[in-house]
Amino acid sequence: MTVLHQIDPIALQLGPVSIHWYGIMYLLGFGLAWWLGLRRVRAGRLPGVNEQAYGDLLFYGMLGVVLGGRLGYVLFYGFADLADDPMMLLRIWEGGMSFHGGLLGVLAACLWWARRHGLHFFDVMDFVAPLVPPGLGFGRLGNYIGGELWGKFTGAGWGVIFPRSELGPHDGASIERLRELHATGALDAFARHPSQLYQALLEGLVMFAILWWYSSTPKPRYAVSGMFALLYGCFRFIVEFVREPDAHLGYLAFGWLTMGQLLSLPLIAVGLFLLALSRRAPIVAATPASRS
Repeated sequence: MTVLHQIDPIALQLGPVSIHWYGIMYLLGFGLAWWLGLRRVRAGRLPGVNEQAYGDLLFYGMLGVVLGGRLGYVLFYGFADLADDPMMLLRIWEGGMSFHGGLLGVLAACLWWARRHGLHFFDVMDFVAPLVPPGLGFGRLGNYIGGELWGKFTGAGWGVIFPRSELGPHDGASIERLRELHATGALDAFARHPSQLYQALLEGLVMFAILWWYSSTPKPRYAVSGMFALLYGCFRFIVEFVREPDAHLGYLAFGWLTMGQLLSLPLIAVGLFLLALSRRAPIVAATPASRS
């Protein structure tokens, strides 16, 4: 069974102001990170840090996600277009955010915040790691709603037909015409893997469940961060096999290696290294903090 994607990326129109689903997904991700983080702070999972200090950490982390994610996307995937359209850096509502760039932004923000508060960098990262997957999941849902970053053709009579993707002789047809064609089965050959939903499931729900459970009791320093890097790297590497590579990049090597896979390999290596390092690292005991 195939599904014709026909979701309006604009959730609400208030005069000249458009509220996009993509932005709402980010707000949901940050909101859930705030709530989950407060629970961990109150349980003393980041000793010496109160709710106010955590609020600062979340704010800087949000800046790191948005600025790093957009800059990373432009540098890794769209650098060739930057000279012709410099304003693309600001049009975040159109999509185009790189996880790897966002990760670098968060690392920079957490490093700065950790130094200000005299904390070990990886104690902060171990605290933050379980809060990230819900945001990744919501972000992938935003990709799906926006009809971007679709997967390869399923070739099996099932999947999702994205109007913005390749539709052969039906490219550029109106949504009304596409509905008519879909009803007759004429578009079934153009059905694609909803890779955005695969990533939402793996990077969002599954990774959150594993990390939240894994970090539910104090673990050695580096362990939670290592598990995060390993899981994300593996999940992203796997899904890339059914995700359409960026048209302007294509495959980088071997007829299958994508930019997403190339950028995920260092994460897998770092994850394994941190998990090995954690075997000789101290366990940071929980110390409940005040709410002031």
